[in-house]
Amino acid sequence: MSDLRVRFAPSPTGYLHIGGARTALFNYLLAKKEQGIFVLRIEDTDVERSTQESVDAILQAMDWLGLSYDEGPFYQSERYDLYKSKVTDLLNKGLAYRCYCSADELNAKREAAMKAGGKPRYDGTCRERTDQPEAPFVIRFKTPRDGNTAFVDRIKGTISVENDELDDLIIQRTDGNPTYNFVVVIDDAEMGINLVIRGDDHVNNTVRQIPMYKALGYEVPEFAHVPMILGADKKRLSKRHGATSVMVYREMGFLPEAMVNYLVRLGWSFGDEEIFSMDDLIEKFSLDSVGRSAGVFNPDKLLWLNEHYIKTGDPQRLAGLVAELLEGQGVDIENGPDMSAVVKTLQERAKTLVEMAEGARFYFEAPEIYDETAAAKFLTADKVGVLEMTIKSLSELSSFDVEDIERAFSFVMEESGLKFGKIGPTVRVALVGGTVSPSIYDVVYVLGKEAVLSRLKKALASLG
Repeated sequence: MSDLRVRFAPSPTGYLHIGGARTALFNYLLAKKEQGIFVLRIEDTDVERSTQESVDAILQAMDWLGLSYDEGPFYQSERYDLYKSKVTDLLNKGLAYRCYCSADELNAKREAAMKAGGKPRYDGTCRERTDQPEAPFVIRFKTPRDGNTAFVDRIKGTISVENDELDDLIIQRTDGNPTYNFVVVIDDAEMGINLVIRGDDHVNNTVRQIPMYKALGYEVPEFAHVPMILGADKKRLSKRHGATSVMVYREMGFLPEAMVNYLVRLGWSFGDEEIFSMDDLIEKFSLDSVGRSAGVFNPDKLLWLNEHYIKTGDPQRLAGLVAELLEGQGVDIENGPDMSAVVKTLQERAKTLVEMAEGARFYFEAPEIYDETAAAKFLTADKVGVLEMTIKSLSELSSFDVEDIERAFSFVMEESGLKFGKIGPTVRVALVGGTVSPSIYDVVYVLGKEAVLSRLKKALASLG
């Protein structure tokens, strides 16, 4: 086991989105590869927006993706005493100060700075203030004014910012609650996190956090900022690009292995390989192969991967997932055919589990009505003889395997003088209600003798 300690630290203010899931995946893979520790921390300092429902959604999504954590989940809301003690330490050392500037005053300062061609940042009015009036205040960290803050990013290389470009961040609000940039430093240090892998939208936070590590006497960890994910229009991925919640893709019928495979390829590569199992990824993943440019989310590529994993999936496992979907739709599967056999007839064509479940319904629900166009073309008076011969031929079978079924249809073709192309569509409409289904022989075999004869007789009766 190595001394590597990484973490995933989502905010429970909503679902686990695609970008967050990829960050969690990168941390998980590196921890597994290097036999380190993967920590889960819930950053719920945003009291107004954090909900237990969101926490549950995040945990469910990680469980679905197979991203097990070694420690946690830890909750920031349970660590406030620690944060407040650290604020007090900084105040006592003169490394933080009370700021009494009102919101209106701060806005005026920002506007003045922008008019003067500067950045809209706090000007340090209260930085050296010694009086403590009876007025609301926040506590700000005293960012060093001289020198620069630099670090070597494991993905982006050296990043350096002059300290006079940074302002004094608020570390405690007027209500006494600590802020994100402060508590994340304390948590990462106290939890022994020595490599922080997160999105590159945090680069600006990192250069502000490093001086806090030093002021608090903590060792600064390594950082790796992964590129953001863009939509097809090359803008940051958002709801306008479609579903961004991981669990919505589950509802849409995607397999977790397809999602994992797709997410890892948004910014990471291993030669020309496209298909990776989780074991493959644990063996091959490296930050050295994470690119610096943004990944572009392509739903079609995700669909292609899902189709691959359905085609090559274990029918028994897929059967359980499809059964769950059908039961959720109110379909009674108890008295129907074996679900694994059903799945095998649909695997080659289905792109999602939802599509597979929709394609499987006819196995469990005999058609009440027939597709109008299909019936008008294939369930016609001249097909009475075909249906009668098919019923007779199938009825006489002593066994009901695919070879016997094929021989029964061969007999119907000989007796009627018709080719299969004139018989098959009629039988298909009678059995499934329309013109789309797996191979007729497979359908007849999986439905079973009793159900097939019942449906054929019903179709025959409909012709008078």
